[in-house]
Amino acid sequence: MVSVADGIYVHVGRQENPSTANHGDIANVGFVVGSKCVAVIDTGGTAEVGKALHAALREVTSLPICYVINTHVHPDHIFGNAAFVGDADHFVGHVKLAAAMANRGTNYLNAVKRDLGEAAKGTEVIVPDLGVEDVMTLELGDRALTLRAWPTAHTDNDLTVYDEKTATLWLADLLFVARIPVVDGSVRGWLAAIQQLRSLRPAHVIPGHGRIDPPWPEALDAEERYLGLLVKEVRSAIKADRTLQQAVDTVGLSERDKWLLSDSFHRRNVTAVFAELEWED
Repeated sequence: MVSVADGIYVHVGRQENPSTANHGDIANVGFVVGSKCVAVIDTGGTAEVGKALHAALREVTSLPICYVINTHVHPDHIFGNAAFVGDADHFVGHVKLAAAMANRGTNYLNAVKRDLGEAAKGTEVIVPDLGVEDVMTLELGDRALTLRAWPTAHTDNDLTVYDEKTATLWLADLLFVARIPVVDGSVRGWLAAIQQLRSLRPAHVIPGHGRIDPPWPEALDAEERYLGLLVKEVRSAIKADRTLQQAVDTVGLSERDKWLLSDSFHRRNVTAVFAELEWED
């Protein structure tokens, strides 16, 4: 665990796809310690990763866990939840997170069990009992966390967490550092969110993937460049009456070598952006 600021602890996940070697430990996860209780922010890609996070938390504090906060539905951020059942008062997420878990959870769980085998043992879907519709404040004693539910961007259930005491902003997957961004919501919504994020002035920034405390707001530049290029080139492809396959084969090639895991996600991103923009006004 890395101590980012007073009471802020982060484990940096590997910049890889989930595998039997990394046990699904690929996302940045952590916790915030208050004077009264603790809030966990994302839990990792398997129950095993969640247990390791839980153990790391208990090495720091014996305070009760008031909240487990999930920043969005992707399995690398939520599947450690099982390790906190019975030791957390509430599971918290975007107001749309429970529905997203219901729609995707079984498929996600089957994929994790298929790909990770024994490393996925004990992993299950734990839905939130508190939903954030706009802004919610959680009190941990001597500090307050401000949770913000975003319009559709990376997904339709993105949540950010801001610690008032240390001015630490947990952006989760609204910010990817070095690893290619994944479009699973709206590319136009994500670009709009980036513009709003640029106006914020946190002292510390925690992305969903990649290094902690990248230069701010410059850390948004590469992501915005990539997403903007997808929009520009997909629109050009649609205007030229190219097929989806032609777009997938040609769009964004200048960016692919600039990101980790491009081969896994770039073509999917083009497909998602094409579907979004094909019938735009």
